[in-house]
Amino acid sequence: MRLEARNLGFGYPGKPVGRDVGFSLGAGEVLCLLGPNGSGKTTLFKTLLGLLPAQEGEVLIDGKLLRRLDRVEIATRIAYVPQAHIAHFPYTVLDMVTMGRTAHLGPFARPGTRDHDAALEALETLGIADLAAADYTKISGGQRQLALIARALAQASPLIVMDEPTASLDFGNQALVLREIKALAARGYGIVLSTHDPDHAFACASAVALLHGGRLIATGPPGAVLTPARLQAVYGLPVAVERLAGGHTVCVPDLSVP
Repeated sequence: MRLEARNLGFGYPGKPVGRDVGFSLGAGEVLCLLGPNGSGKTTLFKTLLGLLPAQEGEVLIDGKLLRRLDRVEIATRIAYVPQAHIAHFPYTVLDMVTMGRTAHLGPFARPGTRDHDAALEALETLGIADLAAADYTKISGGQRQLALIARALAQASPLIVMDEPTASLDFGNQALVLREIKALAARGYGIVLSTHDPDHAFACASAVALLHGGRLIATGPPGAVLTPARLQAVYGLPVAVERLAGGHTVCVPDLSVP
């Protein structure tokens, strides 16, 4: 399964946000969408999911035009993981994850044994099966994010779009989510995720798409795209890119007063 954006223009009626964006994502690959606030990441995601029509160009899933697929066809091909949130109702974690099976149910149908089994398998894959009966509103932020990822797995879609999956999480929970993203890619999922932290791209991505002002500045392997010069141009301050003794690469901004 492959997700492609070809010369994509995106935005809202009467309000273009971005244009000329192109990339391709296949099974087992992680594409990190990186850029400052207002660069168009969320609007681009809505276009990739078919929630907004493309203003120019095309989105293709496995060679098929997204605009020619209905909502069920899209949902069986690509899943969405929103930013962590607190539900207004005290659903169990299992109930939340089972909601990912909606695309496989007919109108007015109730989830059956097969759907609950798929939800439990997703929880087991992420190592949180012990939370199945827990109140979703009372688990930690990191656990909620893993539950949302489990919901996407239960949807059984080979492509997953994640909107800032580490937002508002502490350091440990960020690492936990990034580890699971790498594990999912190793199992063959194609993943697009957005983040504000360039270090996350080095941690888990096979490719980076760097957005600025709605334009694609560069795309390619993290080491080739995330150079000090590009990061300074996008974020407006000097940034050093350093490789640590353990092999990890980090970005260090210059916080000195100008």
